Amino acid sequence: MVKEFLSQRGIAFEEHDVSYDRNAAQELISKTGQMGVPVTVIDGQTIVGFDRARLDEVINQRQQPSFGASVADASKITAKQGTGITLGAYVGKVKPGSLAERLGLVSGDIIIEMNLQRIANATDLEKASAKLSKLSRVSVVFLRDNQQHTAEGIL
Repeated sequence: MVKEFLSQRGIAFEEHDVSYDRNAAQELISKTGQMGVPVTVIDGQTIVGFDRARLDEVINQRQQPSFGASVADASKITAKQGTGITLGAYVGKVKPGSLAERLGLVSGDIIIEMNLQRIANATDLEKASAKLSKLSRVSVVFLRDNQQHTAEGIL
């Protein structure tokens, strides 16, 4: 049932038959503490049994791509810094391996446009990011040291 469920959603998977593969059986016991099957591991999350609701939840989380940076309203940050008010999404931490890192963004950058959509604050960036899907082409315009830069990549 799990194989059919994943196949219907176009999700590739690797099957291990614990009745024949001792190493897989031992790994199963190590991860779950039991021999119940099926066991599905998606992005490090283990689901024991055919729990359709939990599988859907984990799959949906996986399919919603993340921009990979914490952001705040640039106007609030720049006002506190006394450098004038700049609209945009101020980049804080950048998650390693994320789209934000692949685009070359670093802490302190201010995103002012994504895919031709003006970004005036963190909420605008969240809305623009929510429209992205896997393999989307992404273009961002950002400020770094008062210089405008453009970066492109694929999610």
